Order: sequence, then C-alpha cells, then structure tokens
Amino acid sequence: MATVAQRLPWSTIYGYFRKWSQDWTGKFIHDRLRDRLRKACGRRAAPTAAIIDSQSVKTAEQGGPCGHDAGKKIEGRKRHLAVDTLGLLLGVRISEAGMQDRVGAQRLLSVLVCTFGWLQIIWADRGYQGRLVSWVKALRPWGKLSLDIVQPPHGTKGFHVQRKRWIIERTFSWFFKSRRLRTDYEVRTDHSEAMILLCMIRIMVRRLSSR
Repeated sequence: MATVAQRLPWSTIYGYFRKWSQDWTGKFIHDRLRDRLRKACGRRAAPTAAIIDSQSVKTAEQGGPCGHDAGKKIEGRKRHLAVDTLGLLLGVRISEAGMQDRVGAQRLLSVLVCTFGWLQIIWADRGYQGRLVSWVKALRPWGKLSLDIVQPPHGTKGFHVQRKRWIIERTFSWFFKSRRLRTDYEVRTDHSEAMILLCMIRIMVRRLSSR
C-alpha cells in the first residue's frame, strides 16, 4: 500500500516542507521532542553543557552558497553544530565550506547562549582556541559560562577518542547514515538546516517509541 507521501504530488510535499522550515514548525516539533527525550533520560529539559564542532560536506550541482574547505579539501558547505551531552541537537548553522570554524561558532553561540539560559560550559577542539574563549566569556560576563578546549592526551599520535568530543562526532555519524545528508542537495541553507532537523526528529521519535 502506498504511503500518503507517495500519493501526494511533489509540489504539495515541498510546499509543506518549505512552509514548516520558514515558520519554525519543524524546529518547534524538534525542540519539544528533544526536551521530552532528555526528561526520559533523567535530564532536565534545559541543558547546562554543550559541545560544538563543524562538518564539511559536498554539495550537488543545485546552486546556492558554496565554498572550499582547504583543510578538508571539500567543495561544498559547512555545518556548524552544537549538541548536548546526549548528542541531541541544540543548534545548527549552515555556511559555505570556506568559513572559519571560529566565525561560524560565533554566529551559532550568540543565539545558543540566549536560548539556553542554564548553559555553563561548552566543549570544543583546538580549532576553536584563541580569542573565541574570551569572546564566549564576554557573552555572559556576570554569569558562569566558559569555552573549554579539549586537548588530546599528551604524547598520543594519530586518531584518539577525545573527552566529550566523541559525542558530537557520533551525531555527525548519524547524519551520514541518512542518505539525504551525506551530500547537501538543497539550494537554500535554511532548507539544509531543516533536513538536519528532520533527521534528528526521526531519531528521537524512534528512541521515545522504544521506551
């Protein structure tokens, strides 16, 4: 039996997708599910800790913002992400791949800190060290908020699982299990963000239904 989506014309499906990505319906559903799942895992709805990182992905030939990540040697876009200690999405911003991580982090964190008033610590890798540490502290000069740069164990070489950072790397792996997110096929960056929200909504619904 064909699903409802298979019976509807593509223009109707796209119309709902575009509308919900612009009027925050998708984000509202995502955030309510995240709060519910956090509570089901014995956590408060409002997180006190976050992890940030970025992921560069290739784009198709659809047009839209695109750049070159010299470090990863990828032509495409960059996903600037913040997740909680469960790996659940707190915030996402999409930019061209050439944007520096620190610049993308500022755009992401300026909104994140206002949204999550209980946030106290943010973990990041060495790519975010420098002026960003003091910039984050200045976001809440009379409150407790700090950017903790996670350093690899002394004397280690090659790949090594790093404290806290493995959590967001796992979230990135969830995206790559979604065929639509292995490459950015969207023309608009807000649609790219909406596709990430849809992926996380699917993951959270499955987790909640299994409880």
